[in-house]
Amino acid sequence: MVDYHAANNQSTVGGAQMYMEQENDWDRDLLLDPAWEKQQRKTFTAWCNSHLRKAGTQIENIEEDFRDGLKLMLLLEVISGERLPKPERGKMRVHKINNVNKALDFIASKGVKLVSIGAEEIVDGNAKMTLGMIWTIILRFAIQDISVEETSAKEGLLLWCQRKTAPYKNVNVQNFHISWKDGLAFNALIHRHRPDLIDYDSLRKDDPVTNLNNAFEVAEKHLDIPKMLDAEDIVGTLRPDEKAIMTYVSCFYHAFSGAQKAETAANRICKVLAVNQENEQMMEDYEKLASDLLEWIRRTIPWLENRTQEKTVNDMQVKQEDFRDYRCVHKPPKVQEKCQLEISFNTLQTKLRLSNRPAFMPSEGRMVSDINKAWHNLEGAEKGYEEWILSEIRRLERLEHLAVKFHQKCAIHESWTDGKEAMLTQKDYETCTLSEVKALLRKHEAFESDLAAHQDRVEQIAAIAQELNELDYYDAASVNARCQKICDQWDVLGALTHKRKESLERTEKQLESIDELYLEYAKRAAPFNNWMEGAMEDLQDMFIVHNIEEIQGLITAHEQFKSTLPEANKEREAIQSIQSEVQKIAQSNGIKLSSGNPYTSITPESINSKWEQAMAMVPLRDNALQEELNKQNSNDTLRATFATQANTVGAYIQAKMEEVGRISIEMNGTLEDQLTNLKEYQKSIISYTPEINKLEGYHQHIQEALIFDNQYTSYTMEHLRVGWEQLLTTIARTINEVENQILTRDAKGISQEQLYEYRASFNHFDKDHSGALMAEEFKACLISLGYDVEKDKQGEAEFNRIMGIVDPNGSGAVTFQAFIDFMSTETTDRDTADQVIASFKILAADKNYITADELRRELPPDQAEYCIARMAPYTGPDAVPGALDYMSFSTALYGESDL
Repeated sequence: MVDYHAANNQSTVGGAQMYMEQENDWDRDLLLDPAWEKQQRKTFTAWCNSHLRKAGTQIENIEEDFRDGLKLMLLLEVISGERLPKPERGKMRVHKINNVNKALDFIASKGVKLVSIGAEEIVDGNAKMTLGMIWTIILRFAIQDISVEETSAKEGLLLWCQRKTAPYKNVNVQNFHISWKDGLAFNALIHRHRPDLIDYDSLRKDDPVTNLNNAFEVAEKHLDIPKMLDAEDIVGTLRPDEKAIMTYVSCFYHAFSGAQKAETAANRICKVLAVNQENEQMMEDYEKLASDLLEWIRRTIPWLENRTQEKTVNDMQVKQEDFRDYRCVHKPPKVQEKCQLEISFNTLQTKLRLSNRPAFMPSEGRMVSDINKAWHNLEGAEKGYEEWILSEIRRLERLEHLAVKFHQKCAIHESWTDGKEAMLTQKDYETCTLSEVKALLRKHEAFESDLAAHQDRVEQIAAIAQELNELDYYDAASVNARCQKICDQWDVLGALTHKRKESLERTEKQLESIDELYLEYAKRAAPFNNWMEGAMEDLQDMFIVHNIEEIQGLITAHEQFKSTLPEANKEREAIQSIQSEVQKIAQSNGIKLSSGNPYTSITPESINSKWEQAMAMVPLRDNALQEELNKQNSNDTLRATFATQANTVGAYIQAKMEEVGRISIEMNGTLEDQLTNLKEYQKSIISYTPEINKLEGYHQHIQEALIFDNQYTSYTMEHLRVGWEQLLTTIARTINEVENQILTRDAKGISQEQLYEYRASFNHFDKDHSGALMAEEFKACLISLGYDVEKDKQGEAEFNRIMGIVDPNGSGAVTFQAFIDFMSTETTDRDTADQVIASFKILAADKNYITADELRRELPPDQAEYCIARMAPYTGPDAVPGALDYMSFSTALYGESDL
């Protein structure tokens, strides 16, 4: 028995070698069976032509067309992809034998031992030897490389067929002969991979010819598998030729294995694109949220920087209420948005690192640092606006007090000056007696004394007007006009007074008698009257105090004033006694008195009347001061209440901040346990919000009461608000760091034990518990983990390389997240641009470009359109219309680092 296709070469291994050793005997009787020989001729001829047509040729007669060795060598070049030695073109027998020997030598070089097959038999057209040689070639190049679940060659091909046809009824593939006679197995293979080509449910087991013809025609038309057998030949044979069936089925395997590779490649691309699309969506979300927040800050800061002054305290209190509404209603959601923005940015950067993508660089002006800077400017404007509102309220209160005081003094002064110009310009002394002139002169001296006494009030009016101007009083124009009118009038009075005095002095020599008592009365009554007017003015004076000490000072001053009243009453009685003495002298001497004291217009009745008015004002002043004392006591209670709550909240925030810092360093348990504990801890902190709101309520009462200081606590509401926001942000950032560690662990396949080891190593060298390792601490940590970074040139270079990865900004510190990212990168595999390019190359059938139709056929619609929209046109020398450059697209997905 001659062995045509043994494969005993030592390089042939596994199932293929075993199978080819089992096929060592070519059964002479079977080969001579006309039905089997016919099937082999058709099948082998069609198989050879399926490859030869790639070279633009074919064979008609399998034993005749290979006799000169030319098409045999061409066939081997096509199926192997290698070049054979140059064939001889002569027509002589020796040339043909040499060509066939070159082909046989090539087959032997592939690990196939050809037993008893010689070039002479092929040249002579020996059908048995020729078919045996072709079967050997089919085994080596079409069947031997088939491998399914550690089985190969025939067993692997049979297992593949069984797996693919298992779900189909009436199909039970156990061999490569009778299991295929009814044609259902062929149809099942096609339907499994291309259900759109065959209506399997319409096939009947009792119509094998129709089934076989349907499968062969569909395979030839749609799968580019030539028709290798006739349905009648298979149905008309008791046992179809096994080698013919295996050859035919192997063509189906190779046709569909390419589709499976394309499916795998498409899945890889889909995975990569899905990650990229998700990252892009997160980038868009970040950009929008950052833009909205920055726009809100941009619109809010001008409002906070607006320093338009109001005219009244009530108007400024409306602004204060608007500002309080901004702090309690509008700002808190923006604080949450800012925190969420930082969390989203950190999560996105972690995902990009895990998927081997370049780091996300937000648009100009939208970095987290830009947002923090804008937020800092917002808080600065906010603090300045609040301080301005309070200062404006104080200023307006002061202005209103000064304005009332100014108009009161002006009214008193104008009342006093009323008629004075007329009095100073009259010529009454021209018709008076000497005594009357002397009286007029004394009266004028008393008037001068009174005028001098009112000089202080005029100066006070001018000083108040100047202060109102300096404090930018809204009605300063009317104040200035009234003040100027009073000053001008005062100058006129001074000039008229001087002129009248000169006139009286000229006639003084003619006057002999002046009533000294009247004069003394006038001299004493005028200052006393002025004192009473001043006292009444002080008793009616408004006061503004901000604490108990100030009101107690006013009360003390008032008590001192009341202590002087007995002496003042004695002075009043003394003045009244002078008038009584005048009446007594006049009566005793029969002197007819004029209607009044010639030296003064101040009558005893007016003195008594003003005295009674002043005495009535004293208890009113007592009541007003007592009410203000009660108010300041109430304000002091508000200060103490606020201080008690503020001290409690401040201590709570400080303790929680320290505790959060300790938790972030000394985390125990699994990452999920840590995350759960942190979230519970976050809930417990958020549950403290009512205490913050209670403090805000106390603070509102404080502001409504216009309390500007608090000696019972060093905390301010602004400090506590900032501390509370920092506490919420810190716990949220710590939770985000643990979530990113979970994301890193799951994406990189890091075990919990590895994470414990990394955390333990990191904490061991983090001596100051700062959450970061300095360069030398990090080097010691690497050495403890087995890295060779000792102080030699190679070790220093390796350490510098690692520092460039974990500390790209050169800050000199390595965070735990950067440490985890580096260790996970060192221990896990990642997708690369080369892998994605290789996947696209499979979809493109080994071309350097890919078309839109190929992308739509192999990828889901949304990801196909995603690629088409982003791929640049291909410009290589083999470019065709519509060609797309998948290489630059794949490289761009990973950045320039993978070029």
